[in-house]
Amino acid sequence: MKRTAAALAAGLLPCLLPSPAGAVELSMRAAVAPEEAEADDAPQDEEAGADSAEDGAGSEEAAEPPKPQAPEPPADAGAKAGGSVSLGGGGAKAEGEAKGKKRRRGGDEDAEVDPDDPKAYEKAKAMERPWIRRWEPARNLAELGVFGGVLRVSDEHDLYDPITRPQDPLWQAGPDVGLRAAFFPLKPLGVEAEFSANPTRVRTQTNDFAFVYGFRGHVILQMPLYRIVPFLLGGYGLMGVRSNILVLGNDVDPAFHYGAGVKMYVTKRLVARVEGRQIVSAAATQVDSGTFHYQFLAGVSLVLGRKRPVPPPKVEPVDPDRDKDGILNESDECPDQPGPEPSGCPDTDGDGFIDKVDACIEVPGVEPDGCPLKDSDGDKILDVEDDCVFEPETYNGIDDDDGCPDDLPPELIVFKGELEGIEFDFGKATIRPESRPVLDDVVAKLKKFPGLRVLIVGHTDNVGDPETNLQLSRRRADAVKQYLVDGGIDESRIETDGKGDTEPVDTNETEAGRAKNRRIVFDIIANEPTEVRPLSKEAKDPDAKVIEPTGGDSQ
Repeated sequence: MKRTAAALAAGLLPCLLPSPAGAVELSMRAAVAPEEAEADDAPQDEEAGADSAEDGAGSEEAAEPPKPQAPEPPADAGAKAGGSVSLGGGGAKAEGEAKGKKRRRGGDEDAEVDPDDPKAYEKAKAMERPWIRRWEPARNLAELGVFGGVLRVSDEHDLYDPITRPQDPLWQAGPDVGLRAAFFPLKPLGVEAEFSANPTRVRTQTNDFAFVYGFRGHVILQMPLYRIVPFLLGGYGLMGVRSNILVLGNDVDPAFHYGAGVKMYVTKRLVARVEGRQIVSAAATQVDSGTFHYQFLAGVSLVLGRKRPVPPPKVEPVDPDRDKDGILNESDECPDQPGPEPSGCPDTDGDGFIDKVDACIEVPGVEPDGCPLKDSDGDKILDVEDDCVFEPETYNGIDDDDGCPDDLPPELIVFKGELEGIEFDFGKATIRPESRPVLDDVVAKLKKFPGLRVLIVGHTDNVGDPETNLQLSRRRADAVKQYLVDGGIDESRIETDGKGDTEPVDTNETEAGRAKNRRIVFDIIANEPTEVRPLSKEAKDPDAKVIEPTGGDSQ
């Protein structure tokens, strides 16, 4: 059997390998008609002998009609068919894997970004932009960075202490490192401060060490159209040297600088930068002049303050709206009749009462039934609760709730002007004992008319300082109020004020006139409402009570 399989493989392999199409065709033939494959293979195995006969017998058994439970095919036939299928299946498997990879790649491209993941959304929005415009400058960005480069100091520098040592040139080029911080309130404009350090040596026979440093501030003007940003800068600062007193000493000179460079925003948080500058400082010459130093730098900075894009709001699926009134059926009390919010039912007169509960569908109204309520006499009391529908209420603290005019009882005239008989100690707010009967009478009347509210105003003559008189008049009015409160009157019914000597009723040139000016005046506070009084719970039918006017024609 092994020799048969080996011979079969040796005969088939040269035919199958040169042509992948042949492998696929053979695979399909083996899958569709394994009996034909057995018949074709049997004559090719002439050296197999008895093994070939066994194979032929196995093929005949496999060709018999299937029984209810199909018998297992012979091992040899299964091996031959399996071999053919594996050759063709390899191509199918490779093709399937390629399609799977393509589907996976397509799925990644078409996948929606979750708006609830700010980082993923930000990255996706950035990737939607062209590479050259990804992570371009924005407003209110800050940059904190480090830099390094080369500083070429002019031989004519003025960085030395002339008291201790003559000027010597420095090494023309040396390393320059430092820190910088920038802020860009606008995309094209920013400000920056930096510190640089340049360890170098003096060009003498001993090459002594010197430390050149700089503090600089400048304005940056950049072109913020793309992530690669050219820029110009210019500014002012200090350039100094520190060294042994016998070398150059210590010195600091003002210097201004200007230059140009280019930045590249590598990522959201990282920007790379290269630039060249020319620094101008004083020259060590006999006449006042300047000299030039050159600085070439490269560095990186951390970008802070970049805002993340705001994800769009989630769009919720809209449920059916049968009446097209903008209110979903699940929230619409009348899903088949268009109407306004919140119920979704029709409101013909637009008064907030839907038609099915509005007693006056065509006329806007108010509670309780959607019909209009009137205030015919304009006294802020609706007709349904007004005992005198066509005569306005007199708001004087006497039956102010019935809607009818009324006169002040004679016994309350005392509350409309000066209350005589109230005396105080000189220059004080102490009520004299002889005034108590008058005030006790006031207490009794206020208790009799509990709806009455009064204003107490104190007045003085012009003896003394006006400010002192004003304060004294207020204290005296408060003293009268306190007496009434102590007598059992609610303090919310009493208000006080003081006028000092500003409202005299007589001359202050005589003692009698000044006595008249020292007085306590009462007035009744009208409780007239500013708005129509709400309908009370007791009001039932708006048409239940209509009182005709007592006189005159109704308007």
